[in-house]
Amino acid sequence: MRERLQKILSHAGVASRRAAETLILEGRVQVDGLVVRTLGSTADPDTEEIRVDGSRVRTRGVRHYLALNKPPGYVTTRSDPGRRRTVMDLLPLRYKSLFPVGRLDMGSSGLLIMTDDGALAQKLMHPSFGVEKTYLVTVLGHPSAAVVTKAMRGITVEGEKLSVDHIKLLEQKVSRDAAKPKTNMRVTLRQGRNREIRRLFRALGHLVVTLHRERIGPLSVRGLPAGAYRKLTDVELSMLRRATEAAPTSRPKSRTRAK
Repeated sequence: MRERLQKILSHAGVASRRAAETLILEGRVQVDGLVVRTLGSTADPDTEEIRVDGSRVRTRGVRHYLALNKPPGYVTTRSDPGRRRTVMDLLPLRYKSLFPVGRLDMGSSGLLIMTDDGALAQKLMHPSFGVEKTYLVTVLGHPSAAVVTKAMRGITVEGEKLSVDHIKLLEQKVSRDAAKPKTNMRVTLRQGRNREIRRLFRALGHLVVTLHRERIGPLSVRGLPAGAYRKLTDVELSMLRRATEAAPTSRPKSRTRAK
């Protein structure tokens, strides 16, 4: 049965429908060896071979789910025009059809879910489902109570409202360089915009030094070495799916604790 190409790519876990449309317009999608650039084009996933950036798209069969601990220095994408290292370089050949759920910028580290399940990927990424992502963040300086309050209430940066849901101050670090004291925090987001934590704290006067995602919903990266991956268990997969079942109607109010 023929379906819109962007729908096929989305269900296969390649990208969201909007991102799939961009892939098509950029000429990165082929159907039976022919480049497709027209939105609204259709294909039959059962009889036609579909490729993105030269890699065949898995459209049927068993889905795969991996947890990957991304180290700094890798780009969260399937391929990079600048030939930088990508998260795909951390996986064996048999998993080259998987795609990362969401993004971590090149300088950040931590948990990435790699899958070919487009439906679950969309729910985990879409802000309306409110799946929590938790980060360990180190910033320069010691954020005041007023800064923490502003970070949770939100500020406008370059015309975009940026905020976080919860901040827990963990430790103020004494540096040999008195001009560069640091603070460790645990930061939680339910909806994340591009580089939101880094942009938000920079605007508030506290440059982010390190950022590590330790949790997505109930799934933790603890115990997984940097650069390593593992398959999700059936229990973990069930918990992830339950985390996407109920979408919150509004962003919850948060409090901050310091110790």
